[in-house]
Amino acid sequence: MDPFVLTDNGFTFQRETEIIRVTACGENAVRFEAFPGGEVFEENYTLLPGTAPCSFEERDYCVLMTVGVVTLQLERCGKVTVWCGGRSVLEELPELTFNSGWRHYEANGDGSYAARMTFAPREGERFYGLGHEASGRFDLKGCSFDLRHVNAKCTIPFVYSSLGYGFLWNNPAVGTVELSQNRTRWSVGATRKLDFVVMGGAPRQVSRTLADLTGHAPVMPHWATGFWQSRLRYETQEDLLAVARRYKEENIPLSVIVCDYFHWTEQGDYRFDPAYWPDVKAMTEELHAMGVKLAVSVWPTVNENSENYAYMKKNGLLIGCKDGNDRVFDFYGPQAEIDATNPATREFVFGKIKENYLDQGVDALWLDEAEPEIHPENFGNLILHAGDGAETALIYPYYYVKMAWDGLRAMGTEAPVTLTRCAYPGSQKYGALVWSGDIPSTFESLSMQVKAGLNMAMCGIPWWNTDIGGFYGADTTGDEFRELIVRWFQYGVFSPVMRLHGSRIRHGEKLRDVKEPTGDPNEIWSFGERNFAILKRLVLLRERLRPYIERHMRLAAEQGWPVMRPMFFDYPEDAVCYTLGEQYLFGDDILFAPIVNRGQTEKEVYLPEGRWVRASDGRLYEQGFHTVRAEPDEFIAFVKEGAPVLACFACCDD
Repeated sequence: MDPFVLTDNGFTFQRETEIIRVTACGENAVRFEAFPGGEVFEENYTLLPGTAPCSFEERDYCVLMTVGVVTLQLERCGKVTVWCGGRSVLEELPELTFNSGWRHYEANGDGSYAARMTFAPREGERFYGLGHEASGRFDLKGCSFDLRHVNAKCTIPFVYSSLGYGFLWNNPAVGTVELSQNRTRWSVGATRKLDFVVMGGAPRQVSRTLADLTGHAPVMPHWATGFWQSRLRYETQEDLLAVARRYKEENIPLSVIVCDYFHWTEQGDYRFDPAYWPDVKAMTEELHAMGVKLAVSVWPTVNENSENYAYMKKNGLLIGCKDGNDRVFDFYGPQAEIDATNPATREFVFGKIKENYLDQGVDALWLDEAEPEIHPENFGNLILHAGDGAETALIYPYYYVKMAWDGLRAMGTEAPVTLTRCAYPGSQKYGALVWSGDIPSTFESLSMQVKAGLNMAMCGIPWWNTDIGGFYGADTTGDEFRELIVRWFQYGVFSPVMRLHGSRIRHGEKLRDVKEPTGDPNEIWSFGERNFAILKRLVLLRERLRPYIERHMRLAAEQGWPVMRPMFFDYPEDAVCYTLGEQYLFGDDILFAPIVNRGQTEKEVYLPEGRWVRASDGRLYEQGFHTVRAEPDEFIAFVKEGAPVLACFACCDD
């Protein structure tokens, strides 16, 4: 009996130790699944597989299947090789002598397997993606990474290769990936199958295919593309309104103001504390009259003193633990956390959010702790509705943001935008605006965030941002931070969303007897008069750029193309562009090169083919490297010759 069985859309292969299934799942996209133990596990996770025309070639020792520019070869011994555009890009490495031992499985005793798959390295190959992490690396070749979520680390298990293909590891299990010089290896500690998709083509093609396979983001609504004001934290209703009123008085456009955590009575209550927020409806009505939206922080933590804890525990709405303890995070005492993978949890929690926030005029949600944050990070101890924590931990933020999307859509919101600290492939289709977590307020951190954002841009998550100024460690009275806030603000203008946030070092006594006191002020007038004038101009520039940004947000929704993107995205044939981690394209026509070092006023910038106009002075530049000067109140941006967006950069303080 021939172990290969061909179908209209792929083939299967069976041997003693496993079943393999190969399918054409999209344009230029091939999916590979391997089931250890010979039992098929039907699970797509968040993948939306389609079909595509394919062709086969049968040889004595193998079968080859071609889908567009991608060809996958499976040999009778079990070895996998993939070609893209006519060249070999993935070739499986054996783990045993005599070219045997393809793929490695170790049974865990509960039906799951520790498993890994290893490929040969390719000379000169570069990798980009894997979500965001402050690794300081743009090209990820030579690195190894944990496949897990923690604060300031969001794992999207996808990489784009400079050889012209994308690789999606379709598995939400905790594991590791090695992009090393001697091998590329993907490993997980507990899974029912190995599952990956190879997508061939240039970055634009692969990004479109990735969106087709995981979901397209909606079109970002107008209100979200402007300036967002936030801080840790507004302690009272009057504090928040006073800030919004001053922006109005100063004629500074403010799109969103954010109410951070501990505005509530208890973790898990999902409502404002009336002692400090006595009339939420009146507050939101005043904000709306000023043209300002309100976003409110929601956490998954639930304290046993919460009015909702007993019901949640009784009805299985909390994350369980194999050790019998449901307290998975200690923050002002041990906390349980909601199981967002459970549909019943999502329905119950959103009902509370709707009643106490959205029905009172709150416009958007901020899903903090969205990994969720677990201490200690023993994911194998967790019991989720989706399955064992070790097998499914990465999928949690996907269902967390789905809760907000489904609920808001049911209320009639056309395109919900939900700020969230983590994501997974497919989160974008639920309006996930991902931010990079609690990062330090340093120039080194700014440099890392630029690279991290460009890697996230290659992962199918087009809505991304950072806390402008970093989250912690900032002294707003110091010269270093006052320089940093300007440089980070410049970066914020050319980010998909421009949001000022942070916990600033407090000078003096706390204002009130509250559980979580605020730090120093964090509004654009809080960093000295000179900086106030600079930051105001930058907010006004962002306002003028909004039509340009919104045009590219529509492209992000339709085509899957990120607004903020690496240089090679538009210039894949230019080898230099694969090395540039501290400059990038913002849409089709703007090239931005952020200053990321203290005291720096000059930067070497590479301009790709064509002619480019310096936005600040109108000077014309040709392709090549150029040393460009930018004083602290200046930034480095170029516009393609002839692009209408150049007019937005004209100085305007009105």
